Amino acid sequence: MKLQFKTAVCAAALTLSPLWAMAQQEPLKVGFIATLSGPSAALGQDMYDGFMLGIEQAGGKLGGREVEVLREDDQLKPDVAVQTVNRFIERDQVDLVGGVTFSNVMMAIAKPLVDSDTTFIGMNAGPAPLAGDRCAPNFYFASYQNDQQAEGVGKYATDQGYKNVYLMAPNYQAGKDAVGGFKRFFKGNIAGEVYTAVNQPDYSAEIAQLQAAAPDAVYVFYPGGMGINFIKQFRQAGLLGQIPLLSVSSFDGSTLPALKETALGAISGSFWGPDFDNKANQEFVQAFEKKYDRIPSQYAAQAYDAARLVDSALQKTAGDTKDKEAFRKALAQADFESVRGNFTFNKNGFPILDMFVFEVAKDAQGRVSHKTLSSALPGHPDSYVGTCPL
Repeated sequence: MKLQFKTAVCAAALTLSPLWAMAQQEPLKVGFIATLSGPSAALGQDMYDGFMLGIEQAGGKLGGREVEVLREDDQLKPDVAVQTVNRFIERDQVDLVGGVTFSNVMMAIAKPLVDSDTTFIGMNAGPAPLAGDRCAPNFYFASYQNDQQAEGVGKYATDQGYKNVYLMAPNYQAGKDAVGGFKRFFKGNIAGEVYTAVNQPDYSAEIAQLQAAAPDAVYVFYPGGMGINFIKQFRQAGLLGQIPLLSVSSFDGSTLPALKETALGAISGSFWGPDFDNKANQEFVQAFEKKYDRIPSQYAAQAYDAARLVDSALQKTAGDTKDKEAFRKALAQADFESVRGNFTFNKNGFPILDMFVFEVAKDAQGRVSHKTLSSALPGHPDSYVGTCPL
């Protein structure tokens, strides 16, 4: 009987060992970095709020492990971001780094992340080089590759029969990716291609130039405060409603609270909308609105998915991140219910996504939001994965 009792105890211990291991682990340290100040602070704040809601929805833990989030503002300054990430890695010894709002910041921190082999979970910025020849096995983007949304809008512009489209974006990596993606799928002529300074407040001169070009439509990429300033000035010039306005990451949940009716009728491309009717999204939107008293933006949705992604991977590794190969293999499986519906990683760590087109319109409660119009590019991979050596 003693032998049988000992065997039973051992069997029970083996069964409970993953749970026991989780209980013995130190809190999961996440170095969260985003733009949390200046004209684009709303983007980073939505990312943080979405990520923290994801942790809350998982019972305050990820993979059964307590979580310590170290939040830092990169101030949209690449040098500040590099210093912060080095501190995360060397002093704080984080288990993973996540976040990043802007692509110029992402490009700056890519090298220290790769050199240290630190696992990174992207929650917004998805610059083209990191999807192509500079892809890395420690990078997983729970967001998108910059060009993907723009490619969907380029396809939409072609389907609408627009012959001449005027393009505008800020002069940095994501702006160039957003223009390049649009041009890749638009089959008409480019009436003008203008790059403006990052966080430029006044677009009156550029708007006068585009008006003189008399395009069939205008396509812009102006995230955060840039989008607010641009569309207000576009409407003041009497052009909104006269010239179709197409965009990505310009008129969304992060900017619509400030724009309200000003943006009605604008077209936007994305892989997620607050009106998606899948269960995971309905639960997310309801919980976000209850907690933060506002409609979530795409930035919040991506970061919420990031928390669910990490949780799903840690469930498979019993909370362990030290075996990096096992943890990343679990991340690659993306075994979670995404708010966007379909979510599958490609070999470069970027997702294959269904791209949609939305109109800025009032929802059932009379609030200005996004209304899904159509599917543009279902099951769409990024355009750089073919050059990724992984």
